[in-house]
Amino acid sequence: GLKLERMKTAAQRIQTADTIELVPQILHLKKLLVPTDFSETSKKAVQYALRFAEQFGCEIALLYVVEPATPMIGAPLGVEPFTDKDEFSMAEKDLAVLAAESHTNSAHSVSSLVRVGHAPNEITKAAKDLDVDLIIISTHGYTSWQHFCIGSTTERVVRTAPCPVLVVREKEHEFV
Repeated sequence: GLKLERMKTAAQRIQTADTIELVPQILHLKKLLVPTDFSETSKKAVQYALRFAEQFGCEIALLYVVEPATPMIGAPLGVEPFTDKDEFSMAEKDLAVLAAESHTNSAHSVSSLVRVGHAPNEITKAAKDLDVDLIIISTHGYTSWQHFCIGSTTERVVRTAPCPVLVVREKEHEFV
């Protein structure tokens, strides 16, 4: 009886070791997509991506989506104090700075792209276009309200993404 128990335990240990050795093959990450809105939580998603890049030597693509402005009801015609073009160029600059900072923090390659459209659609499209292996997204961002404790953009991305999605919560454990 005791010998059989020892054999079972040894077999379990071997099985666990095999599983652990398989993890890097399963997570064969070459390219990560990190949608950001420059909020603190989305910056945390960037930190996660940097750790993944360190571990797996993968590329990071930072993405910002400019949601097209909808004209306000009752606003005088022809008054457009802030345009999508302004937001686009500001986002490009801010994203380039974030990419440069991330690059100096040991990431191999950090690129940035700005797209105009509906955030969940653009994130999913970018993931397909760039052929990414993993999307790292925060639960807060793009929308101020919560839906089932997960941001509506994040929820839609999780449902429609062509690859796995790592969701970083607002109150997440910090990396040591």
